[in-house]
Amino acid sequence: MTWQEVCEDKSLQNLPYKIELDQWGRIVMSPANNRHARWQFKIAHLIEIKLGSGEALVECSVDTPMGTKVPNAAWASDAFLKKHGYDTPYPEAPEICVEVRSRSNTAAEIAEKIMLFLSKGAKEVWVCDEDGNISFHDHTGKLAKSKMLPRFPNKI
Repeated sequence: MTWQEVCEDKSLQNLPYKIELDQWGRIVMSPANNRHARWQFKIAHLIEIKLGSGEALVECSVDTPMGTKVPNAAWASDAFLKKHGYDTPYPEAPEICVEVRSRSNTAAEIAEKIMLFLSKGAKEVWVCDEDGNISFHDHTGKLAKSKMLPRFPNKI
């Protein structure tokens, strides 16, 4: 399937799952989790407040070499939005992509998403664990703090 077909398929509307596509066009679903939802909103909200420009996005779609992936939260600069608007899926990743780990996520899955979002133009990828601890990553590897938003807390 293509992402457009997923978006238009009425049988996939209003599912209690996050949907992504793998590199073969197969649907991958993750069940909704309320703690997970709280972290993704809180992070997106804090990013938008602290950066003051651009927009925070929740569950935007990004076309990657391994299918359409959906960061739980993201921040897109005004320049990114001027270039891409609300294209679905985005052909490039917003500058900050955030993954909130679920119990079902393996370390390999998270590492793959970090690599995919960075390869598609993200400047940083943040990973929030189930306890609200955040790790920051860029092309050089794991960071002690965000370079784009140095005052963002390591724990929310």
